[in-house]
Amino acid sequence: QPTIMAESSFWSTPAISLLVGTAMVIVMTALLGQCAVQIQKDYAAFIALGPGGTPSTVAGYLRIKVLGLFALKDPLAPIPVSLYSRALKGNLVTLPQRRAPRPEVRGIAPHRQVTQKASDEMFQKIESAIAELAACSNSLVVGTSCFEKHNTGLFSVSPATVTCRGEVCHAHPSDGSLHMTLHPADAKIVLEAGWGERHPLARGGWLERFVPRDFVMIYSPVEECDLEIILTIIKAAVWNVSG
Repeated sequence: QPTIMAESSFWSTPAISLLVGTAMVIVMTALLGQCAVQIQKDYAAFIALGPGGTPSTVAGYLRIKVLGLFALKDPLAPIPVSLYSRALKGNLVTLPQRRAPRPEVRGIAPHRQVTQKASDEMFQKIESAIAELAACSNSLVVGTSCFEKHNTGLFSVSPATVTCRGEVCHAHPSDGSLHMTLHPADAKIVLEAGWGERHPLARGGWLERFVPRDFVMIYSPVEECDLEIILTIIKAAVWNVSG
């Protein structure tokens, strides 16, 4: 008992209390400093993704961090085929397996590839293919993406599927990837063949105010022959949105 009392008395002395309090302040300051550094790096990574549907500001960053709480845990999981789909079958039958491994993808809005980015020349070919699709159809037009508000988008004049002003797809000049709205059955084929993944917020419900439930990212072409496959997928999105 005397030993316990002596130890208790030792820790309660003013000098020791001050020492312990100072140590706690130092530790807390270091932890907060680490958090601040991490937040700073995370914000810089958000800005580095470039322009997108969310402003590249502190307010935009905070908005994305909140929405990230509701993001899909597995963007490669197939989209459920809803009984409310206009058609139970999609437009695609099959796709060849993408030869390149899946790229690293980051962000929500912007949602971008950070590896396997397309060259400027390759992106120009993507834009030309989209423009040619519109030129060959009276039901399609090219404009500024309704979702991204910056990039080239393809729109249906008379959409059968509800998207932002009938947008079928849009392309990203920073990496060469695309976003589009696919029928769930077509999205499943795309995911399984390695050509893309679901948008982090594409889970339906109240999140449809941001993107459709069937919103999918298509990876940028790595080889020239990839363009033909991507064009096939874009045509499936046209079928889905235009009917």
